[in-house]
Amino acid sequence: MTAVADVVIVGAGMAGASLAAELAGRASVLLLEGESRPGYHSTGRSAAFLSETYGGPHIQPLTSASRRFLEDPPTDFSPEPFLSRRGALHIADSGGEAALDTLFRSFRRTVQLEPWYRFELLRMLPDLRDGWNLGLWEPSCADIDVARLHTTYLGRARAMGARLVTDAMVSEARREPGGWQVETAAGIFAGRVLVNAAGAWADRVAVSAGLSPLGIQPYRRTMAQLRVDPPPRRDLPLVIDALGRFYFKPEAGGRLWLSPHDETACEPCDCAAEEHDVALAIDRLEQVMDIRVEAVEHRWAGLRTFAPDRLPVYGYAPGREDFFWFAGQGGFGIQTAPAAAKIAAALLLETAPDPLVAQIDPRVYAPDRLLN
Repeated sequence: MTAVADVVIVGAGMAGASLAAELAGRASVLLLEGESRPGYHSTGRSAAFLSETYGGPHIQPLTSASRRFLEDPPTDFSPEPFLSRRGALHIADSGGEAALDTLFRSFRRTVQLEPWYRFELLRMLPDLRDGWNLGLWEPSCADIDVARLHTTYLGRARAMGARLVTDAMVSEARREPGGWQVETAAGIFAGRVLVNAAGAWADRVAVSAGLSPLGIQPYRRTMAQLRVDPPPRRDLPLVIDALGRFYFKPEAGGRLWLSPHDETACEPCDCAAEEHDVALAIDRLEQVMDIRVEAVEHRWAGLRTFAPDRLPVYGYAPGREDFFWFAGQGGFGIQTAPAAAKIAAALLLETAPDPLVAQIDPRVYAPDRLLN
C-alpha cells in the first residue's frame, strides 16, 4: 500500500484534473483514473464550446467566472487563452418563440443577448429555411481548446507533486482509522479524504465506499461530423434550437458538427453513437437549413451526467468530513471547470475562496440538498 495522501481523487477527467491542480502544492494529492488515459469518456468527447446561457441561471455564474479565467489565464498556468470567440445564435420557429422569450428573460441581466429578426438571421445563415424568424445572438459564446486545457491541468498537478495512476478502476473503498483504503485494479491506495470525481460512475463509487447514492444519472449525447454542400462559413456561429432539438457548429476543413441534442439515460459505459440518433440529427438539420449532407464522416457519443435537479454537486457528504462529492457536472463540466475547482479546493482546504468565485455561494451545490 502506498503512503497516505491528504486527498485521493477518483477520476482524472476535467473535474478531477482541475481539482488536483488547485490542491497540489497545498496538499498531497493522488489521482486515480479507471481508464488507461484520463478524459476518455466525457472530456475527450466534448463539443468544446462555452455558452453562458447553457445549464440555467444557477450554472451561469460558474460559467461566467470560468470564462474570465479561460480568456485570460495566469501566465504561470498558460501563456495563451483557451478560448476563441465563436458566438452563439439561438433560433426559433413558431413553436419555439415562447422558449426563446423565456431564455431572454432568464439571462438578460447577466449575459449579453441581442434579439434578432429574420433579416438579421439571414445575414449569418443565408441557407435558413422559411419559418425560422426569431433569434437571440449570444456574442460571448466561444470554442474551448479542451484537450489543451485538460493537459495543462494534469501537467500543473504533476508539477506541483500530484501523482496520477491510470488503469485504477475502484472496486471498494474502506474507511479505517486514519483514512481510506481504496482497492483498485492497480493496487490498494490510501488517503485521508476521498473525492468522488468519477463522472458517470459517481454513484457507484459512493456505494463502493459505503455511502448512499445521490441519483446521479449518465445520459448519452450524440455528435456527428458531416461533409455538407455548401460547406459552412468559417465564421458560422454555434446554432442552437430554442426548443433543444439540435445544435451545430463549423469545424476544421469545412466540416459541420451536429447533434440532435439527445439525452438518453444509460448505464456508465463506453457509449457509441446509434444510427437512429444520427439520422434524427440530419433530418432536423435539413428541416432548418437548405443544405445537402454529402457524408457522415465520423460519429461518436459521450456521457453527460446529471444530479436529479441538474445542478452540480460540490461538498462533503452530509455528516462526513472524509468523503467529498465533485460530480453531476452534466454537459457544462468543461466550461465551468476553473470556477468549480476553485470552489471545491476552498471547501476541502477550509480556506477563503479565490476572488474569481468569491461571489458564488457554494451552498447552492451542496450534496445535502439531494437528501432532504
